[in-house]
Amino acid sequence: MQFLNSYFIALCYAFALGGAREVLQQCGNQYYSPANYTCYDSSFLCPILAAGATLRCGPDCYLPNQYSCASGRLVYPPLSGNNSTDNGLSTNCRTGEASLHLSSPPYENYFYGDCHSTTQVVVTSPLPDSNLSLIGPRVIVAWPAGNSGVVTYFTPTNGINGTLGIRIQNSTSESPLSSIFETSSPNGNATIGISAQLQFNSSATLSLAILGSIRTIRDFTEGPSLLRPVIQDAVQYSTIDNGVELSRLWLDNITTTTISFTSGNGTVELNNQSVVFQTGTYTLNASFNYPQLTQLSAQEVLSPASSGLITQSPDQSTSLSFLSYTTKLAAGAWRFLTYFGRDSMIAALLLQPVLSVGEGGAIEAVLAGVLERVNSTDGSVCHEETIGDYATWLNLQNNITSTAPLCDYKMIDSDYYLPVLMDRYFLRGEGSSRATAFLGTTAKIFPSNSNLTYKQLAQINANKIVTLAAPFTAPNNQTKENLMHLKPNEIVGEWRDSTYGIGGGRIPFDVNSALVPAALRSIASLSQTGILDFNTTLINNYAQVWEDATLQFFQVTLDQTTARSRLENYTSTLGIPGLNANSSAISGNITFNALALDGNNNLSQVAVMNTDACFRLFLLNTTNQAQLTTFLNSTATNIQRRFPAGLMTDVGLFVANPAYGGDPVYARNFTQADYHGTVVWSWQLSMMARGLELQLSRCNSSIESAPEFCQTSSVYDNVKSAYNVLWDSIEANEKHLSTEVWSWGYGNGRFEYVDLGVYSPTESDVVQLWSLTFLAVKRNDGFR
Repeated sequence: MQFLNSYFIALCYAFALGGAREVLQQCGNQYYSPANYTCYDSSFLCPILAAGATLRCGPDCYLPNQYSCASGRLVYPPLSGNNSTDNGLSTNCRTGEASLHLSSPPYENYFYGDCHSTTQVVVTSPLPDSNLSLIGPRVIVAWPAGNSGVVTYFTPTNGINGTLGIRIQNSTSESPLSSIFETSSPNGNATIGISAQLQFNSSATLSLAILGSIRTIRDFTEGPSLLRPVIQDAVQYSTIDNGVELSRLWLDNITTTTISFTSGNGTVELNNQSVVFQTGTYTLNASFNYPQLTQLSAQEVLSPASSGLITQSPDQSTSLSFLSYTTKLAAGAWRFLTYFGRDSMIAALLLQPVLSVGEGGAIEAVLAGVLERVNSTDGSVCHEETIGDYATWLNLQNNITSTAPLCDYKMIDSDYYLPVLMDRYFLRGEGSSRATAFLGTTAKIFPSNSNLTYKQLAQINANKIVTLAAPFTAPNNQTKENLMHLKPNEIVGEWRDSTYGIGGGRIPFDVNSALVPAALRSIASLSQTGILDFNTTLINNYAQVWEDATLQFFQVTLDQTTARSRLENYTSTLGIPGLNANSSAISGNITFNALALDGNNNLSQVAVMNTDACFRLFLLNTTNQAQLTTFLNSTATNIQRRFPAGLMTDVGLFVANPAYGGDPVYARNFTQADYHGTVVWSWQLSMMARGLELQLSRCNSSIESAPEFCQTSSVYDNVKSAYNVLWDSIEANEKHLSTEVWSWGYGNGRFEYVDLGVYSPTESDVVQLWSLTFLAVKRNDGFR
């Protein structure tokens, strides 16, 4: 093979072959024919040969069956993989076979992993009381590699919705899923996937199939049912022995996703693009040929001292391993099977006591994943990466033919977790001996960062934080205008990242009252040891101002009469039989902190009671004694009060309660069907529990250094009681704790668990990275 690394030669060849017949596309400063070339990294052309599309390696192009690429240089003979991804051809397994079945009706979730890949299959069958406009028969296959997947929707042939049920049939082996592994892929990557036995209880028609990216599938399931012709028109239907196959060549012209259904008795039929199944059992095969990630086994992701969790909490340990890879930790399954900066850092902070450390460990995988993706021009941390087929599609929307990954930088909160995690690992954890070597690593994922070390990228991030924080700290400058705002033209910017998550607010409570001062404290500590370069005293002074002067903007206090009236009106609006407002239990003022400032309907405060006090409890040890005492006491009271008067229910602590807002917009935007409404998020339970424990632990210090609330028995007892009420609730809902978020129903005087997807197109992940933090967060019996 001759390697073409000259843009000029590439351009001439493109014009010669296709310039007269088609519209050429731009790649950097050159133009080319997409039928004959692929554009990499927005500026580098590689030819498509008879043997297939060539890949880029530094200044060269190559066929992967002839060469491999290592550190930007060609290697012959081809290697089986490298440290970050694997083309799947290696027969040496780092991990054994692992499988898991998690049931959350109407969703049945199956996980399978071996040395070649990891796969999740989600089978959905409506329940008798399901909302059939939201829930229908469906099969999803999801892969972390490339954030890739397939979804197939089915309808009953008899036309009666709700009558078709589908399920995965158990096999004679341990797992109902088995592996597909073939090395004869044209692009040099192994074809990897799963096989299962899929059973229909009645005749069915495959009504829709989407093949390629999980992001494409999410755009359909969560948005206005978007279907993109460039994706859907590429799906090929064909008849195979005893069955039907659907396949699609990705927009990279390299990768192919395939799904097939076969039956020994020939009861599956194809008529154009209509696939009809008779009642019975079919072999489902789903596969793709994309470079794979290198998974961390449960033994590798957990520290040696915590290896007992593998047998004590096998489902959670297996789930954590499924989301953990050498270059990043994925956020959740199935909807977020890739890097999310905020999620991975919060998870690492809460899981730190049990995670593996050092080179190849889980904490450094998180830190490396974040630092690799820092925007080197302004220091922003990447919220979500876009990879695989969806990255190619997004690039095409900008008239760029490239498979290069992209990053979303619209969130403002993610920036502040990075110095906190670095502080807790390198200075307060077991990473002190690793600081020099790790921070000296040169970034390699994004070309714009390729000449920068992790230490330099951390400094750029810290520069942004300090620059933005400085104006608020100047004398007489503690004004609302100098608080942290969402970015212009964005409606989200922190963890409550749904349309009405913070009620349209522009100035979020968690970022301003907790994340900014916590990040400043960590920047000061990291500077004192030479990891970062700032004046430690100055930055600590900044932190003190942010700690002490931000709560005043968010505090909401209602007198007894107003609070009772609003609570009774809200409870009446809910219209839930038997749900009592219990307004008589309100014996004084109600105090809480607003979710945000400058909300919808020109509201100066988004007066929704919430759980975001957990950030301040977990991340800070504040020293303004009167403020701390009041904050802890009101937080503890709101935790213990039963909804709708407070946050506590039989299914856990609601992350939002709009009862005291007054304006009807609150009740409309914070419901049991809303992603950040009157619902329970597992990781918020975890952070609140750990935060309360940390504050109570401060009372074990000497009398001189212990906070004043420790000597105020009514407050200390209230906080301790809240800790135990919370833990009683956590333990009562143990079987749901790995789930991302859940909702509720009410009957017979009790709140009952309901999957969020029953009420909303936005369903919950059955496994979420930060929902696995109860592996590390345990009840402290000393505070019972």
